Amino acid sequence: MTLVDDAAIKTLSVQVGARMLATSRRLVTAESCTGGWIGKALTDIAGSSAWFSGGAIVYSNDLKQRLLGVSAVALANHGAVSEPVVRAMAEGALARLGGDVAVAVSGVAGPDGGTPDKPVGTVWFTWSCLRDGRVETIAERQFFVGDREQVRRQTVAVALERVLAL
Repeated sequence: MTLVDDAAIKTLSVQVGARMLATSRRLVTAESCTGGWIGKALTDIAGSSAWFSGGAIVYSNDLKQRLLGVSAVALANHGAVSEPVVRAMAEGALARLGGDVAVAVSGVAGPDGGTPDKPVGTVWFTWSCLRDGRVETIAERQFFVGDREQVRRQTVAVALERVLAL
């Protein structure tokens, strides 16, 4: 992915808002490595209160558990940057924050903290939607290149891009 600038993030945020309005859905977020950047990008759009309910910034494992219901077992067995944890984050955001669509992210933005299994730039994403009374969840792992800000910008962009496909 190329460098993601503020204009690209704003364009994606406007598109997400239009999509949520067109489908009469509300969006919630559960963010770890982005520290609220997805929510910030969405609330930069005037009128976002019509389609964005809010989100949880759950940087610590403790808050992932307490606010979103992520299990201690999932965290212990898989780590915060994993498919089971990010799935639980998105599904917990739907259940506890409300909304019809949730996006969750957890990753290793760097410059340190990487491991051979989860190098710097590893990010797990999950998008959950309520459809016909059921929760449908899609998870995806990406590996980004760049410094901490570049990894986080790319994470915000991918999170928003995939919301458009739901």
